[in-house]
Amino acid sequence: MTYPRSFSHIGISVTNLEQAVEFYTKTLGWYVIMPPTEIVSDDSAIGVMCDDVFGDGWGRFKIAHLATGDKIGVELFEFANAEKRENNFEFWKTGVFHFCVQDPDVEGLAKRIVENGGKQRMPVREYYPGDKPYRMVYCEDPFGNLIEIYSHSYELTYSAGAYDSDSK
Repeated sequence: MTYPRSFSHIGISVTNLEQAVEFYTKTLGWYVIMPPTEIVSDDSAIGVMCDDVFGDGWGRFKIAHLATGDKIGVELFEFANAEKRENNFEFWKTGVFHFCVQDPDVEGLAKRIVENGGKQRMPVREYYPGDKPYRMVYCEDPFGNLIEIYSHSYELTYSAGAYDSDSK
């Protein structure tokens, strides 16, 4: 039977794990479930599991586990050969190119992202100017990972009739 699955977690690669934990806890208010920990290639259960995921020769990496206010997990990874992408916005290539958080104070969160080492990529925009109160903006964390901010839930933003002009 097909039914909508819950979202569990996302994995994000960074070049400095401790800095990333500080950024995400201070800026987005996410909380630490497991502090930065080093994982090494060995015959432990996690070592074998990582061999399956990363293949031979991955060696070691650091990982931390955070959680969002709605209990979504965030795995932060720092690999030994971590490097920032030269072009972090190759949206035409397959794969995840951003994640989105929700905050009614879009402008305030974008400002906090910039104050904590990130970047605002565009001005805050309205989806339905003068009709519905939905706003959004794209930002980046200090490592070049794209963060979109919505003022309202995904469902409200895209559902027909939500906050239509007759219900103002």
